[in-house]
Amino acid sequence: MSSLMKRVSSNYFFMGKIRRSRCPHCDSINVISWGEQSGHQRYKCKSCNRVFTFRRKDVSEKNRFVWFEWWILGKQTIDQISSMSGHSVRQLKRWFYKYLENAPTWSIKRRESVNLLIDGTWFPNKLCLVVYRDNNIKATLFYRLTDKEREWEIIQDLETLKSMGIRVASVTSDGEVNIIRAVKYACPHAIRQRCLAHIERECLAWITQHPKSSAGIMLRRLICQISHIKTHNDARWWVKELNKWYDEYEEFIKERTISPNGEKAYTHDNIRKAYLHAYRAIPDMFKFIDHPDIPKTTNALESFFGHLKDHMRLHRGLSFEHHRDFVKWYLYFRNEEQKKSVK
Repeated sequence: MSSLMKRVSSNYFFMGKIRRSRCPHCDSINVISWGEQSGHQRYKCKSCNRVFTFRRKDVSEKNRFVWFEWWILGKQTIDQISSMSGHSVRQLKRWFYKYLENAPTWSIKRRESVNLLIDGTWFPNKLCLVVYRDNNIKATLFYRLTDKEREWEIIQDLETLKSMGIRVASVTSDGEVNIIRAVKYACPHAIRQRCLAHIERECLAWITQHPKSSAGIMLRRLICQISHIKTHNDARWWVKELNKWYDEYEEFIKERTISPNGEKAYTHDNIRKAYLHAYRAIPDMFKFIDHPDIPKTTNALESFFGHLKDHMRLHRGLSFEHHRDFVKWYLYFRNEEQKKSVK
């Protein structure tokens, strides 16, 4: 009879055409059916008198991962997922934190030419996320979690992208000096485009919403036209008007005042800063006109960061390491979503 018996798992034996369940506690096959529990067949072992059910571990694991994905991407808190799943908050935290500690990596499909968006954002615990996003396919190619946007780190990241077969055709970024220097060093042939939204935002912050001087009023009107520039004629007109503004108000912005401690300072320093910020950005402001594939702003990344921070606020209280891992999983799931939408 033993030759007819074939073991196919730790739970079942086949004896002829009869399938017998094996007790997970004492390994006995002297098991009988014993009603149902939560829709699952229940069994009783006549050897040890223990009652148990068989659950598919692969299905349970898949369900846990689905809840984990809801927790990362959805608006559900862990208490809400506890109510939906029937598992305690403590048990869900054990599972979720275990997933967090095993953050994934993903492969990058080789592309001949990429229009990169580079920008960084800060979280309350002094964590800085720098993202390198392919504007063509709207996906994150690379990221770095650090405490500062360092030039040598950005150079390393760009070199890593190049080593993976990615050719950087252009880079759109804000006016961060470290990013500009890193791009010049690592990708000297890449076209550099300054984010027009950042230029406008920075200048308006210095000019203020209601400037008192005529110089401030005129400069504010000119700065507000940046986002409407679409053609070479628009760009030439704007540059010409900025130069005319400078010729008219040159003495005004160069005016100095002696402070009580005897030091000289610019009287209208904020307006001067706004002008210089716009003027120095001119060489890299209008590359998008000749190259329509190049994004003229980093607004796509700003929106992405906004959604990420909204999700992080739902899960306040995570440790620093879990916070980092949460960001990694969020980027991974968002990339997977993008792959599905492309298909």
